[in-house]
Amino acid sequence: MIDLHLHSIFSDGSLTPEELVAQGLKQGLTALALTDHDTTDGTARFLAACADRAVVAMAGVEISADHSPGSMHMLGYMVEPDTGDLEPLLARIRDGRDARNHAILAKLNELGIAVSMADARAFAGTDVVGRPHIARAMLERGVVSTVKDAFDRYLAKGKPAYVDRVRLSPADSIAAIRSARGVAVLAHPFTVTRDSAALKRLLRELVDAGLGGIEAYYSEHTADMTRTYLDLAKALDLVVTGGTDYHGATTPQLRIGTGFGQLRVPDELVAPLRARKP
Repeated sequence: MIDLHLHSIFSDGSLTPEELVAQGLKQGLTALALTDHDTTDGTARFLAACADRAVVAMAGVEISADHSPGSMHMLGYMVEPDTGDLEPLLARIRDGRDARNHAILAKLNELGIAVSMADARAFAGTDVVGRPHIARAMLERGVVSTVKDAFDRYLAKGKPAYVDRVRLSPADSIAAIRSARGVAVLAHPFTVTRDSAALKRLLRELVDAGLGGIEAYYSEHTADMTRTYLDLAKALDLVVTGGTDYHGATTPQLRIGTGFGQLRVPDELVAPLRARKP
């Protein structure tokens, strides 16, 4: 089994890259990918931790693309951070995220919830702070009962403290990944749309823009969803990937490799993905 969707302290996960690798090896996984949100800063440590170990390691990234309705995330695999336009664009996205964090905290303060940036940073392993860290700060202060409660009541789209942020278009997200010699893969497609016909039409557009794959195996996918995505991959000549979207303490119900307990991402997906690298 493999897990190609993992997050570390360099975005909104709670484990270091080294700890992720150790957990993956403990689970007997044969391939791992670090796909932190909007940053590749943890990939050097991740690859070093995998060196001389019986595991295929992939440097990756996850970018939130500008799409509505629904939400679209684009995974980039085997990216070379110092190549192309990826890093400057990620820096721009992170600057937008920082402005958004301040706006969210201002809204929370207006609602009488005294949470500061310092409170949020206490839960971030690096300089990248996001909504999960704000949610954990709210939990620490007793404002909410769980991280999920913080999102459900305050931080999710449409809730009182929600603020939108800078995003690249889907085509620009794909282009940025490809400029860094990576393979662009649509993450958890059900968040884009649950209409398979609409998804197929969208995928055709994304393929024309350079999309290389689709994440068919995922912790929240039903068996029917997975079959649909596998069929779409075959019809559109897309490679297939899969992973848990593991964040550590932020997603305590998930386990590396198996998600909620039933996920099995086959090792046979690795070779076609590697062969698709530009």
